[in-house]
Amino acid sequence: MGIVCMAMIANLQYGWTLFVNPIADKHGWSRAAIQVAFTIFVLTETWLVPIEGYLVDRFGPRPVVLVGGILCGLGWVMNSYADTLTMLYIAAAIGGIGAGAVYGTCVGNALKWFPDRRGLAAGLTAAGFGAGSALTIIPISAFIKSNGYEAAFLYFGIGQGLIVFLLSWLLVRAPEHLKKSGVLSSIHVQQSRRDYSPAEVARQPVFWVMYAMFVMVAAGGLMATAQLAPIAKDFKIMDVPVNIMGLILPALTFALAIDRVLNGLTRPFFGWVSDQIGREMTMLIAFGLEAIGILMLYKFGQNPIAFVVLTGVVFFAWGEIYSLFPSTCADTFGSKYAAANAGMLYTAKGTASLLVPLSSVLAAATGSWHTVFIVASVMNGVAALMAWFVLRPMRRAHMDRAT
Repeated sequence: MGIVCMAMIANLQYGWTLFVNPIADKHGWSRAAIQVAFTIFVLTETWLVPIEGYLVDRFGPRPVVLVGGILCGLGWVMNSYADTLTMLYIAAAIGGIGAGAVYGTCVGNALKWFPDRRGLAAGLTAAGFGAGSALTIIPISAFIKSNGYEAAFLYFGIGQGLIVFLLSWLLVRAPEHLKKSGVLSSIHVQQSRRDYSPAEVARQPVFWVMYAMFVMVAAGGLMATAQLAPIAKDFKIMDVPVNIMGLILPALTFALAIDRVLNGLTRPFFGWVSDQIGREMTMLIAFGLEAIGILMLYKFGQNPIAFVVLTGVVFFAWGEIYSLFPSTCADTFGSKYAAANAGMLYTAKGTASLLVPLSSVLAAATGSWHTVFIVASVMNGVAALMAWFVLRPMRRAHMDRAT
């Protein structure tokens, strides 16, 4: 039920790029001004998750997701009527609060239900958010072209919100005995034997190392998510037909559809890998792949087929942060406050979103996406090295003190 709820809120973030150019064409607003709405959405979606996580830890998942579903639907309905930037920004905030309530609840609940397979459980749940929009990218794109972006916001908003509202009644909290079981002390995945409250977690240096790494990796992926359509337009390949294995679609539509699938698959895949070989080693591999993928996309992205394939690589190497970081956080600080603690760490995505409008400004100032790609690649490379050489020894020392 959590996975399906996540799929229903996915378009609020991953479908956004389809609306940027139509909104700009109708109202004459700049891309940078429109992308402020995306930043507001991500900020409200992420920075309120610790509060929503606290409510989940206290009252269970049902009431939090129920209200979240209503707010998600309301946000997109307001987008359909927004004729000023102010209204667009308010709608983004309402949708963000709703999406954060659903996201934080479903991931936090998964961490508690499956303490012995946290990477995989968090990954499958987060996959709903990563891949949930894959099935609707083509319908939304077609709906915008045939009926206008306003109608797409209205009808998809009502539908998605209603499904989350109904499914919320089926969610239940994990039994207490489950939260206390599954303490692993293997060579690869070690879990804390004590539970840290959010106030205690905020005082741990290892938490802030994880936070900094999350910001660095999330920034590059969020830039790609929000700016993929403008990048494709500037590369002059947006509507160029691409044929891969007999399937022919415009380059941007093809890239978005494949990206959603890969961005979903990567979460349980790398989550499962991290359960087997350890969190930090998995981070080193995934973040390093992301750094290389971003550089390759910049160098070869003007080729339509390369654009489709390489954006897939970028999303595959990016989406796993939403399984690796929550599971690492719960391993390090315990299950009792897992939703609130993972929520605190998840605010790093909001911090990273502040760099999305900056990427538009950088591209406009330099006349190309060169600087944006280089900065994103370097941040991923640094995070990969930090995982192994900084986070790994710090977590080990923290666990030794806790036991």
